[in-house]
Amino acid sequence: MLLFYAFILIFVETNVMTFNDLNLSSSLRNALQDLNMSVPTPVQIQSFPVLMSGRDVVAVAQTGTGKTFAYLLPVLRQLKFSTQKHPRVLIVVPTRELVVQVTQEIEKLTTYMSVRSKGVFGGVNMNTQKDELVSGMDILVATPGRLVDLALSRAIKLKKIKQLIIDEVDEMLNLGFRSQLNNILDLLPERRQNILCSATLTKEVESLIANVFHNPYKIEIAVSGTSADGIVQKAFHVPNYYTKVNLLKYLLANNSEWSKILIFAATKKMTDALFDFLNDEFPGQIGVIHSNKSQNYRLRTVENFDKGEHRVLLATDLIARGLDFEAVSHVINFDTPDEAENFIHRVGRTARASAEGVAITFVNQIEVTLELQYFEAIEHLMNRKIPLLDIPKDVEISEMLTDDEILKYKQKNAQKEVNLIKDSQGAVHQKKEKNTKVNRAKEKRFARKAEKFNSKKRGKK
Repeated sequence: MLLFYAFILIFVETNVMTFNDLNLSSSLRNALQDLNMSVPTPVQIQSFPVLMSGRDVVAVAQTGTGKTFAYLLPVLRQLKFSTQKHPRVLIVVPTRELVVQVTQEIEKLTTYMSVRSKGVFGGVNMNTQKDELVSGMDILVATPGRLVDLALSRAIKLKKIKQLIIDEVDEMLNLGFRSQLNNILDLLPERRQNILCSATLTKEVESLIANVFHNPYKIEIAVSGTSADGIVQKAFHVPNYYTKVNLLKYLLANNSEWSKILIFAATKKMTDALFDFLNDEFPGQIGVIHSNKSQNYRLRTVENFDKGEHRVLLATDLIARGLDFEAVSHVINFDTPDEAENFIHRVGRTARASAEGVAITFVNQIEVTLELQYFEAIEHLMNRKIPLLDIPKDVEISEMLTDDEILKYKQKNAQKEVNLIKDSQGAVHQKKEKNTKVNRAKEKRFARKAEKFNSKKRGKK
């Protein structure tokens, strides 16, 4: 198998490889032909022979480079027909939307195969999912929390797992799923193939690899922290939040050719506020998605945007990973993300599959917001400067500040706090001059009383 891998590397250097050159079954080749896919991506080419050899693999590549098919093709190529109830392949992903997407990709590739796949995630009735799992499956796609719940309730058993795939692992760890991942790993058989896919390689991810993987083969299509080549990046330095809103309205109104725009905001509250600002001027064109929305609403909104029924999708970083939208023309970072890696994932929603796209970032110039520092960290990670554009003259520069901006100003300009212990003079101190005067009238009264008392004592004698 490794000889085959060496042959592929030599072949790629001198020829254009197609899926027919890989060791795929006729069922997979027919499915790829139905999808009008003929040429594999670099990550698919490099990972296929290594995964077929059974070795652990760590694949690092930008979003949109075909990582999902990179692990699905060799996994499905080796999967034999079985009637057993519990899964043999486990795919763990961070979000519900990614569960749906990976499950759909499996269905596309198994059109001519007898493969049973199921997807499970939180936010829906677990008893319903238990009923669906009774019929058995070959491949299980799951979010960490729901997977642990189902395993502990004995609805599924993980001791038959032969291959573990952890997709978008860095985002999974960012969302706080480390303890759930540890629980899952404890439930799995020790002998298995481990496959990890990610767009960035953080220290926490490297720690997980060191503890779990066995001599993994690392495939790095681009240096961790780089964005796809087809992305044209631009940025605006903007005075404040409300000027950002005015600039966003201007860009949407004056660029009708922007057909599919994904706008990222920092928080759910900000996303909803932007929807209120934009929906009046662009009715029926705006969709919004974040974790407070119901599962059905989120899936429906994603579908509407993917079909082009919504021109704009407002989102938090919830969907900065994994979800594959076709032909996103522009990604707009309404705020500058505080984590440089999140920027890579956001802009990676455009220019997918060798297409071209534009990423625009609004940078708040108010020093207290720290966005200028975040922007510098992003440029440092990518080792490149992002061109700055001038704000169009027709954009109104607002003098209004948000409550958050005002609060940060006050906090920065507040007087230095007094350390009461350090700055105190102690319990003993000089009295003020007015408090040093003696009450002479009081002294005279005491003297008269004392004299009167003494005279009485002398009379008794």
